[in-house]
Amino acid sequence: MLGDRIRKLRKQKKLTLEALAGEGITKGMLSLIENNKANPSMESLAFIAEGLSVEVSELLEEVSSQELREILEQAEKLYNQENSANKYQQLIKLIKPYIGNLTQGYESARLLEIYSRCLYNEKMDGWQEFTSQAATMYDQMNLTANRAGITIFRATVKFIDHAYTQALAVISKERTEIEANHAYIDPMTRVDLDYHEAMLHFAIGDYDAATTMMESAINFSKKHRIFYRIDDLYRLAAGQALLSRDEKKKELYLTKLKQYGEFADDLASIIVHDLMIAISLNSEKKEYSRALEIIDQYLSNPKFADIFGGLYLIEKGKSLYGLRQFDEAILCLDKVETPSTTHHPFDLSLYYVRDSYKALCHFELGAVEEALQSIKRAVDHFESLPHTLFKDFTFDAYNKIRAKIS
Repeated sequence: MLGDRIRKLRKQKKLTLEALAGEGITKGMLSLIENNKANPSMESLAFIAEGLSVEVSELLEEVSSQELREILEQAEKLYNQENSANKYQQLIKLIKPYIGNLTQGYESARLLEIYSRCLYNEKMDGWQEFTSQAATMYDQMNLTANRAGITIFRATVKFIDHAYTQALAVISKERTEIEANHAYIDPMTRVDLDYHEAMLHFAIGDYDAATTMMESAINFSKKHRIFYRIDDLYRLAAGQALLSRDEKKKELYLTKLKQYGEFADDLASIIVHDLMIAISLNSEKKEYSRALEIIDQYLSNPKFADIFGGLYLIEKGKSLYGLRQFDEAILCLDKVETPSTTHHPFDLSLYYVRDSYKALCHFELGAVEEALQSIKRAVDHFESLPHTLFKDFTFDAYNKIRAKIS
């Protein structure tokens, strides 16, 4: 109510009743107004607004801009907390009472966006409506980066469902609309859109389009001297070169990824670089002992074991298989499960191929039934994924095992 808003603003500005009342209104009348026992005249309301350094319209609003700013500040702080239990439920409870008042301005749009993301994460209905409201408001305010964030969120929802073609359609369609309706797209937003679109082209197996977009984004970043997402782009480019067996580009982007990791002191980039080297040594060069040297330096250090530890265990299993240490290989491969947070076909392939190696190990040990179960599981996993060297390896292993059994 009006009185409550006046009292709250007065206390926020650390004003006493006497200080706000001044000579324009009595302390007693101001007290009655704050307790909603009297309604101020427009003249008195204008005086109070001036004393509080706000517009009269803000006092008359059911929810003031200041109040929304405070709610948004709380929401942002909670939303950005990592590993916070029940944070989405807490955010829904915080924002829900204000939903009907979120009609204009940045604060309203951002609160609607956060609210919609929380509903989605809690698997609750209605998140699409609030996402659309936020997107419309961002468009009206010409807030391109925020609007692009909505597009990426919508595409990610499809991506997580492994509906890769639909995800690409979302980002392509909405990006066209953004470029048509926004006069200027800042460099970081453009790179963000390029990266996600390239990643989705990669996901559906359109490697030519993915390469074109990745290289365009990398060249654009160099030209504008920005390093935003450059590590992600190098990882994606190196991964694609590995899968397409393009040795020249693989060496180029792995070198750049390592240089970036050393320059930015980015441990993840170094670990991914070394992981890809190990994959190449196992899958292409058959240099299993060299691969093990790289792998064991990470697995032996608890500090690094939790970072991509599962993928390093898989590579160790592959190295041991190559060295004909089949029992030890199976022990490594059995320790790994595909994380629920893994969705990209390339990343899924890195995990799914473990069943192919388990099958080959079981077959070498004479455990034919176990070999068939493992290879059938691998084939089922790879069936819907695009062509990669890991998919080829799996189907070759399947044919090899079936032929020998026959």
